[in-house]
Amino acid sequence: MTLLAVALAAAVGAPARYLVDRFVAARNRGGFPWGTFVINVSGAFVLGVLVGMGAHHGLSKQAVTILGTGFCGAYTTFSTFSVETVRLVEERAFAKAVTNVGVSLLAGLLAGAVGLGLAQ
Repeated sequence: MTLLAVALAAAVGAPARYLVDRFVAARNRGGFPWGTFVINVSGAFVLGVLVGMGAHHGLSKQAVTILGTGFCGAYTTFSTFSVETVRLVEERAFAKAVTNVGVSLLAGLLAGAVGLGLAQ
């Protein structure tokens, strides 16, 4: 039953990722992958909240698994982040590539920590 629930949550997360990416991309130009950045940072925040709710407020392990693995797993995208970073390097946009890696890592960690902190 958990597997089915994870799959259903993923079926919501993947289209959400697509829609957020299209929304952000339509408002930004310049080659920086803002859509993936927004998706991964917001996903880290949501996962932090879920983990915090599980640790401090009794959200069940099953709910954390379903929403964390299902929704957040399908919503966030390390693979797209990696491909976009390689594309920037191939385009010789080295500053954008380094910025993408550094800012994505720092912002993702901070967003996860803030989500976890807010859930306490």
